[in-house]
Order: sequence, then structure tokens, then C-alpha cells
Amino acid sequence: MLKQVIVVRVDLDMSKGKVAVQVAHAAVSAALTAMKHYPDWFREWLDSGQKKVVLKVSSERELIDIYEKARSSGLPAVVIADAGLTELPPGTITAVGIGPAPDERIDRITGHLKTL
Repeated sequence: MLKQVIVVRVDLDMSKGKVAVQVAHAAVSAALTAMKHYPDWFREWLDSGQKKVVLKVSSERELIDIYEKARSSGLPAVVIADAGLTELPPGTITAVGIGPAPDERIDRITGHLKTL
């Protein structure tokens, strides 16, 4: 089974709409990365319902650690930095998208996190 995980910082006190947009950016960017570099995973995930899970962390450092672990484990992963047009300063790191990739590989990195 394949899934995509989006991890969002909750320490930024983003509005619900802002969180939704950051999650969308992470989902699309990670999917495009997987499509390019892991086309078999991407196709299987696309054809099986595009499972997604949204999790939370409480700091930028925790978010970057998750990203670095995902990349060093050979998973498609992206960091989302806000453009700064509304609520946050430009360049604020808000989310990480991982996958689509095999569930068990992502769970090794994010399995301890709580859902948003």
C-alpha cells in the first residue's frame, strides 16, 4: 500500500485556510516529485485512491528533521516555504510533503507523529 504524508507546523498559528493551502502545496509538490523520480510509486498511488495523511509537528527543527530523514531514506520529499503574501514572513517553512511511497517506509519516519 502507498500513501502520501503531509507534515505541518502548528507553532505558527496559521489560520485554517492558510493551513489548507500549505497542505495543498505540499501534496502537489511531493506528488510531482514522485511522478518524476518514482513513477511506479506515483502511478500505483494515483490508481489506488491517492491516500493522504496530515500530521503535525511543533517546530521548524522537528519539521526539517523529518524532511532530512525522508530524503536520506530514499523517499520523495519536499519542503514548503511560504511566499509571504498573507500571514507569514517570506520564506517561513510551513510543511513537508513525503511520498507517495510505501506505507511502511514512511511510517518509520512519521509513525510517532499525531494527526493534525
